[in-house]
Amino acid sequence: MDKIGYGIIGVGFFGEKHIEVLSTLPNVKLVGICRRSIEPLKQIAKKYNIPNVYTDYRELLANKEIEVVSITTHVNDHLRPTTDALKAGKHVFLEKPMARNVSECNEIIKTAQSTNKFFMVGHICRFDPRYAVAKRNIDEGKIGRIVSIYARRNIPAVVSESVLEKISPISGDMVHDVDLMLWFTGEGIKSVYSATLSVRNLPNPDIAWALFKFETGAIGVCESVWFLPEKTPFDLDARMEIIGEKGAIYIGGPGETLAINTDEGWKRPETVYWPKVHGERVGALKEELSYFVDCIMTNKKPAIITPEESRKAIEAIEAAEESAKTGQTVMLLAKQPTK
Repeated sequence: MDKIGYGIIGVGFFGEKHIEVLSTLPNVKLVGICRRSIEPLKQIAKKYNIPNVYTDYRELLANKEIEVVSITTHVNDHLRPTTDALKAGKHVFLEKPMARNVSECNEIIKTAQSTNKFFMVGHICRFDPRYAVAKRNIDEGKIGRIVSIYARRNIPAVVSESVLEKISPISGDMVHDVDLMLWFTGEGIKSVYSATLSVRNLPNPDIAWALFKFETGAIGVCESVWFLPEKTPFDLDARMEIIGEKGAIYIGGPGETLAINTDEGWKRPETVYWPKVHGERVGALKEELSYFVDCIMTNKKPAIITPEESRKAIEAIEAAEESAKTGQTVMLLAKQPTK
């Protein structure tokens, strides 16, 4: 096949990023998009020359021209569209986090295994060249056995306010770094202790920290502060420090490669994940979606991230959320909380 028919379920901020990227891929034909509000949907469809719009995702799935879908809805709405899409015979790219809990992950994986369609969760950091090169050096033994990992993924308070209405910093952003820690160490997580702080009394806390202990003794610490000052130069302040027995790897933030100083102050634009260059979205998101499409076109099962790995990240995040609520350490292996 020359082009694969593609549909998007959930056309909000990130759904439109998918559209921007997919519209530039030579082997993709955008056939239909879906969201609850029809007027914004019509405007987006006109902008990108997409022939079909739907307010019910099941109608999109009934379109036989659509062979693959991206699901970019809120995590609370991941389960049913994903399982329905797989049952309808579509390949599925699901944005992270995979689901609200491990039980939902299990249902999705079981459904995917019952079909011959490809299913992949969008852990974009695995397609970030900085983390990918770090993984290669770790696998080559350059720093020895990992003993400590520190990661932070912080955003300004003005950006997070609306997001905290729907999701916590643990589930929203810490899931990235937990997945990377699991990927880098190749170990399971033995226990987690986390704490949160609510500053603005929103539905979810503004700040979260978590300490993970891995099976062979390594320690991982994740910082997720969604309360950076309004004038902070970073839209995303994300970085990582990986300490091994023989060396270390330091990964700087995605906004550290470019600084712009104007009368509005310093800004450090994001240049890694989905920057716009020459009118097109480029970066890790494009690499990730191109990889998934190529897997379908060549009938090669996605291997950079597997559904089972995505589930492991949710298991750790679910435990971290529980620890923050109870104030106790949660044992992932025994599934028994302890002080």
